[in-house]
Amino acid sequence: MTGQPPEAAPEAASGIAELGREVAAAGVPYDTDAMIMCDRLVRIFATDGIEVQALQGLDLFVAKGELTAIVGASGSGKSTLMNILAALDVPTAGSVRVAGHDLAALTARERTQYRRKAVGFVWQQSERNLLPYLTAWQNVLMPMQFSAVPRQARGRRAGELLDLFGVAPCADRTPAKMSGGEQQRVAIAIALANEPAVLLADEPTGELDSETARTVFDALRTANTELGVTILVVTHDPMLSGQVRRTVAIRDGRTSSETLRDRDADATGTPPRAVEYALVDRAGRVQLPRDMLDGLQIRERVRLDAEPDHIRVWPDTDDHPRG
Repeated sequence: MTGQPPEAAPEAASGIAELGREVAAAGVPYDTDAMIMCDRLVRIFATDGIEVQALQGLDLFVAKGELTAIVGASGSGKSTLMNILAALDVPTAGSVRVAGHDLAALTARERTQYRRKAVGFVWQQSERNLLPYLTAWQNVLMPMQFSAVPRQARGRRAGELLDLFGVAPCADRTPAKMSGGEQQRVAIAIALANEPAVLLADEPTGELDSETARTVFDALRTANTELGVTILVVTHDPMLSGQVRRTVAIRDGRTSSETLRDRDADATGTPPRAVEYALVDRAGRVQLPRDMLDGLQIRERVRLDAEPDHIRVWPDTDDHPRG
C-alpha cells in the first residue's frame, strides 16, 4: 500500500481537486458559511456502571448548500450524531454548531424553537414523520401552525411543497392511503414547511425498494437544488450514497474517510469518478480503511516512510523493501 495515487482523467482530476479544496475548509473558524460544524465531539453513555463511548472526538464540517451522505456500520455513532444535531441529545464534550446555533448553549425554550424553525427532520419510520389521522395537506400545515405562520401563507406553502415533490395528488389522503415513497416525500415537505436552513434525514429510504428509494432521493436533491437547503443524510443505501458529491464515513465514533465525486451521476446513470480520502484529525490520527487493513493483515502498527511528495505505509513485517 504505497502512496502513489492512481492516474485520473484531467477533467475528473480537476473536479475532484476543487472538491478537495472545499473539504479542506473544515479547519476554518466558526464565522464562515459552515452550516454544520462538529469539533471533537464526544458522547458517553453510562448504563449500570458501564460507560460506552458512542462518539470519540468526531469532527465534521458541512458547508452551506451541501448535500452530504453519512455512512457507517451499526454502532459507529451515526444515530448518536443525528440526535445531537437535532438537539434531541447533548454531547458529553466538544462543540457543535448548526445554522449559527451553538447547541450546547441553548436553553430548553431555544431548543424547541431550534427544532421548529432551524432544522427539519426526516426519519426512517413513517410514524415518526406523519400523524396517521391527518391528510398530507394537514400534516404539512401542522408545523406552520405551531410557528404562527399566517393562514394564507400556510396554505400557499403547503401547496407549493406538495407540488414540488410530486405528491400533490396525496393532499387529501391519510398516510394509510399513500405508498411508502409518497409518505417519505410528504415527510420531506413537512420537514421543510418552516423553511429551515438544514434538513437531517436518518435512513429515509431504509424501508423502500430501489425504485421507490430513487424517487425519495430525487426529492432530497430537489430540496437541495431548488430550495438551497443544506442536507445531511444517513444511509446504508449504496445507490443514495453513490450519487452525492461527498460521502463521509464514520467508524468507531470518528469520521474516518470521505469519498469525493467530481460530478453528480448523469441522466444515463453513468457513475461519477470517486476518490476516497482518509481523514486526519487534530492529533494527526488517520483511520485506514478496513479492507486495506484486512488485505495486508495490518493489526497493531505500521511503518511509515516519508517521500518528498507522499508517505508510504508498510505492514509490520520484515519482507518488504526498505529505504
